Amino acid sequence: MNVNIQSVHFNADTKLIEFVNRKLEKLSNFNDHIIRINVFLKLDNVVHAIKDKIAEIRVHIPGHNFFVKSTSKSFEESFDHALDSMIIQIKRNKEKKAA
Repeated sequence: MNVNIQSVHFNADTKLIEFVNRKLEKLSNFNDHIIRINVFLKLDNVVHAIKDKIAEIRVHIPGHNFFVKSTSKSFEESFDHALDSMIIQIKRNKEKKAA
């Protein structure tokens, strides 16, 4: 499983990168065939004082590409919401294949 984490409009600190990597390990419990995971952490509303934090996750499994996006006031919260949505998509796909 190849993991690529990119931060847009800011430099992510090591705590945030470790948080993301630790959470992404859970995805292998739901599907063994994950080829690549791309994570984009972005700052939105760069011109305003209060910046929204966006987390996007793209997961590549043979025959399927999954994408989720979540926005909140912290990267951890955005990433947790996006990861929960991704797990639901992967589970739903696996159930369809089993049926």
